[in-house]
Amino acid sequence: MDNLDGSDHYSKTTDEPTPSLLTIILDTHPAAWVLLSPTLPLSTALAHILVFINAHLACNNSNEVCIIAAHPHRAEFLYPSPPNTTPEPSTNGHEQGGPETSDNDDGVEGQDSANTYRPFRLIRRTLLHSLNNLLATTPPSSLQTPTVSLSGALTLALTYTNRLLTSLSATKTSTSSTSTTIDNNNPPSSTTGILNARILLVSLTGNLSAQYIPLTNAIFACSRLGIAISVAKISTSSPSPTKEEAHQPTTTTTAPQANANAEDATFLQQASDSTHGIYLPIHYPRGLLQYLMMAFLPDQATSPHLSAGIGEQGVDFRAA
Repeated sequence: MDNLDGSDHYSKTTDEPTPSLLTIILDTHPAAWVLLSPTLPLSTALAHILVFINAHLACNNSNEVCIIAAHPHRAEFLYPSPPNTTPEPSTNGHEQGGPETSDNDDGVEGQDSANTYRPFRLIRRTLLHSLNNLLATTPPSSLQTPTVSLSGALTLALTYTNRLLTSLSATKTSTSSTSTTIDNNNPPSSTTGILNARILLVSLTGNLSAQYIPLTNAIFACSRLGIAISVAKISTSSPSPTKEEAHQPTTTTTAPQANANAEDATFLQQASDSTHGIYLPIHYPRGLLQYLMMAFLPDQATSPHLSAGIGEQGVDFRAA
């Protein structure tokens, strides 16, 4: 009789895809972007990143996004806004509680407000507003620091991921009478079907030796939770050559720049390898959008096949 009552009909789960959380850690060191401005200005890079974010959100209505700035001496949320600021939309672009914001606060936003998908527009406005505040409150003395607070940014990414993962786990447990209980000794990870979380680091600066211990702890935590750390390492040593310059003999970089990039590449490669992410050196910053869409937009299972050839020279496992 158990085979005839059809009770399995009520235990079937939906075929909806698992939500994906994309956390972007953006290196916002002003001096590094000044060096890169002849090739890739910050405004152009933000436009490329916003297109990449919109594509990620368009893949699934339940996808989430978080943007964190790795700045000299500090790390801050760019999106979503911190709780002490004006209420902003949630991570998938839909507004939370609070007063309705006007679409005409920004002149540029008001021009194309009718032709832009509202969640995309809210993310763009929040990101630009938060970044402007961050750069405006940056003291000149912090520009002497050659690196950014990457360890702090990774910590913020982990805390936000853990909060979202805990919230989704509690919601799934409360809404499903047949769901399994969560073992305290084995906390939920991003591979359990609740949330697919990953971190994308857009890096420009180097010299991470002073943050080696906190960065290592953060990398181990990401590996424990199954969170992949992918790195888009943008080179600031030399601008991208034009079509005419591509046929000319290339010149070597100076020794200090080459050594700093090599040390930084070693540690970031190890971080990506230990978390099953992708390390992608970007030698032509003008094509940032193509790199993002081709290598980092697909899921964790597909992107390594689309990024074939990146690890041909292998990973340097020497101490960074």
